[in-house]
Amino acid sequence: MNLTDLGYDNKLEIYRNDNKLDALGVGRVVSVHKERYVVKTHTMEYDAEILGNLRYSAQSRADFPVVGDWVALSVYDENKALIHAVLPRKSLVERQAVGKKGEKQIIAANIDFAFIVQAVGRDFSLNRIERYLTICYAANIQPIIVLNKTDLVDAGEKDNLINMIQKRVKGVPVFAISNHSLNGIEALHNSLLSGKTYCLLGSSGVGKSTLLNTLAGGEVMKTNTINETINRGRHVTTHRELHILENGSLFIDNPGMREVGIADVGHGLEITFDAISELSKECRYNDCTHTAEDGCAVLEAVENGTIDLLVFENYQKMKREQIHYESTIAERRQKDKDFGKMIKKFKKIKGHE
Repeated sequence: MNLTDLGYDNKLEIYRNDNKLDALGVGRVVSVHKERYVVKTHTMEYDAEILGNLRYSAQSRADFPVVGDWVALSVYDENKALIHAVLPRKSLVERQAVGKKGEKQIIAANIDFAFIVQAVGRDFSLNRIERYLTICYAANIQPIIVLNKTDLVDAGEKDNLINMIQKRVKGVPVFAISNHSLNGIEALHNSLLSGKTYCLLGSSGVGKSTLLNTLAGGEVMKTNTINETINRGRHVTTHRELHILENGSLFIDNPGMREVGIADVGHGLEITFDAISELSKECRYNDCTHTAEDGCAVLEAVENGTIDLLVFENYQKMKREQIHYESTIAERRQKDKDFGKMIKKFKKIKGHE
């Protein structure tokens, strides 16, 4: 195995040399346990911790290593190492942290493709698919939709669900599979690319860990059954971990996410709802909110059926969340700024006493 097999590329090597990190080793974070990191190199795995300078210079949790990160490290014992720096990330999957205003929860770094896993039945939600798509597009990650547990419905219902997805989501591959019957698994497996990193996104109980086990040809993740009383999955995956499959593809499994809060999605909304974004250029006002303005091309399209009402409502909901998140960030920055001014003023007063 070499670093390229783990996803290392020439851009990372150039950065490493330009920033005088070439005297250090390089490896990829495959799991995180609080502030301990397992880092895999081309020869072995190390139990690592971050250097003090990196810890104290960090501005937020986003500056600490996450699963999928490339790091510069030095070995000080047989299987122990110190992390000196986190190399630039080409992608970062994140969402609004649950219950924490203006904070992000980082899911994984340096992802190429994301499996958006939905199961037939209670969990199936086109709105949730669009949320995951927005997160993927914001991070420049290619999404792939996986409709799982198709053995629980007949062929007609399966085709109907696939058609619903394809009607609402354009240009994204859709695979219908069953971990139980293995129907569709071969086609999905054949689509995997060596040296590319995939992550699994979806709620608890949709079969993400079972799917990873099936693709790996063995049990690499613990699985559990659905709670029949509430028809929900139990949280079995409690942390993120990177796994290397026999065909050379790399997978990061994630704990199930019932809430998928929109954070800093940037252009992600525009790509997910490209039809609305294009129509908005024809609105009478440049700052049209598509709520009650005269001359709104989007509202007109909703009224005449060109834009599906459910799609429009989901767009508006996520747009409000994005605006709220951005305003919360601005509010926090202003508070930090005011606090800084207060401290400076206090020091100045103390200095004249």
